[in-house]
Amino acid sequence: MRNLATLCSIDLYTIAHYTCSMTQFLLFPGWISPEIIPGLPLRWYGLMYVIAFAIGYVFIRIQAGKGEVSLDQDQSLNLLLACIIGLVVGARLFSVLFYDGSLYYWTHPWMIFWPFQGSQFVGLPGMSYHGGLVGAVLGAYIYSRKNKMHFFELADTVVYAVPLGYTFGRLGNFINGELFGRVSTKPWAMVFPDAPLFSANYSWVRTLSDTLDIPYVAGSLVNLPRHPSQLYEALFEGIVLFLIMWFVIRPKRGKQPYGFALSCYLMLYGIIRFVIEYFRAPDANLGYILAWGKESDNIALFQSFFNISLGQLFSFAMIAAGLVLYLVVRKTDKRA
Repeated sequence: MRNLATLCSIDLYTIAHYTCSMTQFLLFPGWISPEIIPGLPLRWYGLMYVIAFAIGYVFIRIQAGKGEVSLDQDQSLNLLLACIIGLVVGARLFSVLFYDGSLYYWTHPWMIFWPFQGSQFVGLPGMSYHGGLVGAVLGAYIYSRKNKMHFFELADTVVYAVPLGYTFGRLGNFINGELFGRVSTKPWAMVFPDAPLFSANYSWVRTLSDTLDIPYVAGSLVNLPRHPSQLYEALFEGIVLFLIMWFVIRPKRGKQPYGFALSCYLMLYGIIRFVIEYFRAPDANLGYILAWGKESDNIALFQSFFNISLGQLFSFAMIAAGLVLYLVVRKTDKRA
């Protein structure tokens, strides 16, 4: 049998088998691979985006088919393409300029959209939802101006479908084993193989390891279970928000001004995301933007509601923007 030091190595799957009768957490499914076909640059994450965009198109066409918006197939596709281009550009720019934590891309802007690292194709590893939202809105605005359509009518049409598509994006993050949450002792907490390890020299690591029956020795590195926050987001920011937008907000479409659905989406998503950020680990290179809690020294653990991440600041901005938009559009003619 392997000795204790070996059991405390990076491969926590061995630990799980060793303590399977006492395990109080889940393991990231070992059969999941980010690659669709091993050895080829085809990844499930990219496929999830394709599915998300296809869903967006389908739901735009459903609305057009019901006479809720005047868009033919070509217009629907062109609107979606404008939003996609804006989304990719905005998501990438926000990610490298705000979340990267260094000045590299500020001084090497030509590398922002370069999909290679050395000779290896890596795509665009790093996309910000909030940046994608800004970019998609700008894309829809440019399309509406070019084709002399009402921007808020088009924006409302798109946001009814956005949450369901977003669900697949977060599933792609889960398949990649990235954007995991804070350390947790909940029975549904999960060990992600590529998550940063924690030294058993820290008392809090030893305490949690003892609680979860994870063996360790002094100085060893331990991979602790974390909230599967990607799945939280897929459920609440995706499925739940879609159900609200499609079945609660959309039926009010003919009775509310253009822009009403967009304002609701901004506020609802902002609120949900703000809350889920408490379960999601902040970027290690940024930490807390506002560390107002009594304790803020360990971003791996939840310590205070007053420790605010950059994602929460952007989410608060969404809530404020949605509220301002609602107050503005409710004073305008609903078909102005």
